[in-house]
Amino acid sequence: MSYLDPETSKKLVPIGRFMGEHFTGGNWTELGFLTGCDSIVQNHPRLLRSLSFGDDDYPEACLAVVGSMVRNDPDNLKLIEDYIIEHFSESGPNISTIPGLGPTIRFSPTVFKVPTHPQDAKLVAVMMPFGPSFAGVYEAIKSACSQTQWFYAQRADDIWKDTTIIQDVFDLIFRSQIVVCDYTGRNPNVFYEAGIAHTLGKTVIPITQNSADVPSDVMHHRYLTYLNNGEGLNHLTLTLAQRLRTLDPTLAQFA
Repeated sequence: MSYLDPETSKKLVPIGRFMGEHFTGGNWTELGFLTGCDSIVQNHPRLLRSLSFGDDDYPEACLAVVGSMVRNDPDNLKLIEDYIIEHFSESGPNISTIPGLGPTIRFSPTVFKVPTHPQDAKLVAVMMPFGPSFAGVYEAIKSACSQTQWFYAQRADDIWKDTTIIQDVFDLIFRSQIVVCDYTGRNPNVFYEAGIAHTLGKTVIPITQNSADVPSDVMHHRYLTYLNNGEGLNHLTLTLAQRLRTLDPTLAQFA
């Protein structure tokens, strides 16, 4: 059985409460087979019995069972979240870094096409100014991702799937788990892309060579500063890798 870290436990409480209000026996059967935890569902002494008789301890049993599912395999948390979204949401799949069960918004972009590609839990989208002076910065970001042995980085110029670059940018942010935004030089494109990432609910890691370049609207959020020289880029690699490890699902429970 795997250890349940505090952040995972916080996620499970509203999930268990939601299940207690909405799940039927059929939902439990499907989820049991989907997660490989059918025996946990069927062998729990109270879950299906409480559901059948409408007993008050049904929500408690739901939380206990979903906790056992995630302890059995931490990857089951994502399967459970996806199942709830697919079967109980009217707004389509949740593509935010941390899917929530609270109020959501539904919108239909007119400037972009909504991608059909699946989410990539390992993808870090990099939004930064282009040009030779930022080549070393991008290499430092890619090195930080590599050090985690989980994440990998991509910029829009690494791909060419659409005739317009903004569609490739949106596709990259949409599919990503994390978005690194370099505010250096107050580049308007980066600000626009950071706004897209925030709206989509992505985890954004801001970096900058100058604190004065951070927009006042988001200055209250933490960001990483660096110098664009050998020592500074090495420090950026180390600090960014440290931050990414706290977001790595395979390591977060030990952080």
